Amino acid sequence: MKTIPISLHYVQSVEESKQLNSRREPCIIMAASGMCESGRIVHHLKHNIEDPRNTVIIIGFQAPDTLGRRIVEKRPELRIHDRWWKLRAEVVVMNGFSSHADENDFVSFLGSLAGQTKVVRLVHGEVDRAEALAKGLRAIGFGEVGIPDRGESVSLE
Repeated sequence: MKTIPISLHYVQSVEESKQLNSRREPCIIMAASGMCESGRIVHHLKHNIEDPRNTVIIIGFQAPDTLGRRIVEKRPELRIHDRWWKLRAEVVVMNGFSSHADENDFVSFLGSLAGQTKVVRLVHGEVDRAEALAKGLRAIGFGEVGIPDRGESVSLE
């Protein structure tokens, strides 16, 4: 196996970030959360996903119907900024990392509000995980815990 030296540089300014888009040597793009839906990562992806020399590393959960999830699913074409791009870069998924709280974290964090809060609506995450969290919240004393359907309006009074 051949070892290739790698140089790592943390990009801080917008200008430095824009300069990455004109590089022609292979690069590794790391996107942690954010679902790849907005910000600088979207520009880096559109400038680099068609080059098979590149690797896109997705670290953590990507929600359904997001660009990040479509990359994880290795869809052959991706719509970015109203244009279709071919996914030719290698995609590596590292699911062991997350910055989101899990069910136990939420139940622990919200526990002191049980009995004081009339209604809880869970609006983030996949339905099966939201249902498990709803069950956990009901078990510690939250009465009405619901999961609105996608696109459903909820009145906050």
